[in-house]
Amino acid sequence: MGHERFGSFGLATPPARKAISADEAIALLKNGTARPGSLLGYGNGRSYGDSCQNDAGMVVDMRPLNRIRSFNAETGVLEADAGTPLCDIIAYAAPHSFFPAVVPGTQFVTLGGAIANDVHGKNHHRRGSFGCHVEAFTLLRSDGRTYRCSETDNVRLFRATIGGMGLTGLIVSASIKLMRVPSLDIMEKATRFRDLGEFFDLAEAADQANEYAVAWIDQLAGGHGRGRGLLFTGNHAEHGSHAAAHAGSRLSVPVQPPFNVLNRPFLTAFNAAYRWKKGKSPVPRQTGYQGFFFPLDGVRDWNRLYGPRGLFQHQSVVPETNARRVVPALLDAARRAGQGSFLTVLKRFGDVRSPALLSFPRPGYTLTLDFPNRGERTLRLLAEIDRITVEAGGAVNPYKDARMGPETFAASFPQWQLLEALRDPTFLSSFWTRTAKRLDIGQGSAEAAE
Repeated sequence: MGHERFGSFGLATPPARKAISADEAIALLKNGTARPGSLLGYGNGRSYGDSCQNDAGMVVDMRPLNRIRSFNAETGVLEADAGTPLCDIIAYAAPHSFFPAVVPGTQFVTLGGAIANDVHGKNHHRRGSFGCHVEAFTLLRSDGRTYRCSETDNVRLFRATIGGMGLTGLIVSASIKLMRVPSLDIMEKATRFRDLGEFFDLAEAADQANEYAVAWIDQLAGGHGRGRGLLFTGNHAEHGSHAAAHAGSRLSVPVQPPFNVLNRPFLTAFNAAYRWKKGKSPVPRQTGYQGFFFPLDGVRDWNRLYGPRGLFQHQSVVPETNARRVVPALLDAARRAGQGSFLTVLKRFGDVRSPALLSFPRPGYTLTLDFPNRGERTLRLLAEIDRITVEAGGAVNPYKDARMGPETFAASFPQWQLLEALRDPTFLSSFWTRTAKRLDIGQGSAEAAE
């Protein structure tokens, strides 16, 4: 297998040195011959950092395991192999008026990856994270046994595996509960806001009135335009399409340019055009689900535009009580560093609790920033926004990360020792090696196991 296919989406970390097939990994696990730290399940490589990498061992290509096993058109419960991409699930369930209750910003994540990262979407305030809709899954561990995990069976493994970043074993298949929708189309409304204060005034009411809500920030705007943006709200249209659109893209970036195309002049022009086009009418309009949920999927390999050094994505969440102070501070830190973010997204998390031990979403506001990798200059900025986030009582998203320190991870996820206690010794990631393994694992695991 060519290792070039097994990198992270951020392109800022080296791709996997070795990959094996799911069948090979399953045989090793069932025979008890896999060595410690040698494996990590790999879906479609949509994680931005190194949580999908294992420099110490091999990644397991789960994509060939992509069969939809069953679907109940009355209850909306669908069972599929772990390598099944979300786009296939959408296409299968659409004629029956069902849609995943939670979708992230790309339809190309696999079912196993969505569970392992406990992904979230534009409706966390109503539906919580992906893990809230997992009925059960089968997990293969290095003792050779296959465990059925649910809220009633192997509950500790169930909760550790959701959001466990692939460290508890190999998810083989899973059952999830989809939600019934009147159509796949979305009635979308774009509301301009002048600054962050106006956004915060609008956000809670927008969440209460709509299934989906998310804001785009013009991160480069200064002066009187600082903090301006668009608040997008949406609900499934009562009358619309019940057919999934083709998941492929006609547009692509066929080769990686030798430099970062998304520079400041480009971003300034793009932001102005985007704000004008999307915000020119406050009247709701009916749009296809792909454009609403997965706009960047419309350009295949768009991450190549960042050049050979790739990008770092930073996603933070801060408590609601601190958000009006902290979110502007995070954006100001980027401006002072002279760094422009191509994609700057702000949204409100609700209080729907995930079953996961380690789940990134929690009540508050979450800000996502994309920065081209400019080496030490960018790393200093990311460390600074880590500091601002943690001091505000917030957290940094691990599956979007490629460089946070162990202390930031521990502050973001104080229960990390509980996952370490349940981690399958055969499974390890570069992220876990970089963060948790550098903390006092011995003492933490002993305390967690008591």
